[in-house]
Amino acid sequence: MNKLVLLSIEDEREVRDALLRDLKPFADAFRIESAEDIPEAEEVIAECEAEGDTLALLLCDHVLPGEDGIDFLIRYHQDHPEKGTRKILVTGQAGHDATIQAVNQGRLHYYISKPWTETELQDVVREELTEYVIEQDLDPLPYIQSLNGPKLLEHLSR
Repeated sequence: MNKLVLLSIEDEREVRDALLRDLKPFADAFRIESAEDIPEAEEVIAECEAEGDTLALLLCDHVLPGEDGIDFLIRYHQDHPEKGTRKILVTGQAGHDATIQAVNQGRLHYYISKPWTETELQDVVREELTEYVIEQDLDPLPYIQSLNGPKLLEHLSR
């Protein structure tokens, strides 16, 4: 079975490690990947797609070397609007205007401010992935334990 992918883009090693640690509860049902900049993220996305896996969720920092996270999220949405990938900005440095731009042009789904709590991150990821599974009309059964089970069962019963 092909897997759904969660990709975290974060250039600071300690923050990247913390994100990966907090995403571990999703590892049984999802493929979790990380990248430290946009070129590496694009390589990971291409590799996942070549293996038949699907990018379901992008967690992206704003301040990155080279292209910033908001510009990438906007470009990704413009290049792949049909994919329905959920997009979360995880940052402590995006200003009001940049965040509005991410929402309006990149169809940002959620903004998490640094520092986050483990519970906050997991709750947001759980809800965004639940919405992804529903919107993509995927079989929810493989995700009942990891995501919002009652919401997925309700969707299944319709």
